[in-house]
Amino acid sequence: HMGEAGLLQRTDQQFHWENRGYGCFDDFLSELSSRKRKAIRKEREGAHAHGITIDVLTGDDIRPHHWDAFFGFYMDTGSRKWGRPYLNREFFEHLSGVMADKIALVMCARDGRYIAGAMNMIGRDTLFGRYWGCVEDLRYLHFEACYYQAIDFAIEHGLERVEAGAQGTHKLSRGYLPTATYSAHWVANSGLRDAIGNYLKHERRAVREDMDAMTRHAPFRKDGD
Repeated sequence: HMGEAGLLQRTDQQFHWENRGYGCFDDFLSELSSRKRKAIRKEREGAHAHGITIDVLTGDDIRPHHWDAFFGFYMDTGSRKWGRPYLNREFFEHLSGVMADKIALVMCARDGRYIAGAMNMIGRDTLFGRYWGCVEDLRYLHFEACYYQAIDFAIEHGLERVEAGAQGTHKLSRGYLPTATYSAHWVANSGLRDAIGNYLKHERRAVREDMDAMTRHAPFRKDGD
């Protein structure tokens, strides 16, 4: 309908994990190829080594000292990855004050000190991964906090999917499959609109081909595995 109204249509992709009625994480693993299953188990074991403990906090369990630690992670990652973090400490406090029950905050600690965390937003049927950060870069901890803990949470709470966002083909081998996303845009200048429209036509084809190629390398078991 948006296209018929004259808006430019864009197709992009994100990586989503789909809950196929799993009762636990092992149910999900059972659908993967043996090699991928073993690799994920190794990563999860490695993430919990070195005395790491992980808590997933929601609602009133999220306290100001959790936000203090997480804001430090956010600033560290944001300064290195994005160049200029755009949220301040008060934003997270306010978010927690008005919708704490919609937040799933993954906090990773070692020796009683928080060293990494991931923030997710809880939708009606979807868990949305938003921010990750750390002050100690430990092997596998990013995968555990952002991807596997999110899967655990979705299964436990009966959510249909986890949206891990765009970029990062490393998500593919961890059960997050490429999924098309759509948007519509209005450009007033006719010359510019035609140029962008032509680009978007080629981009749609490239995105479709890229998704097809990645899906062929999905970690799920094939017939005969």
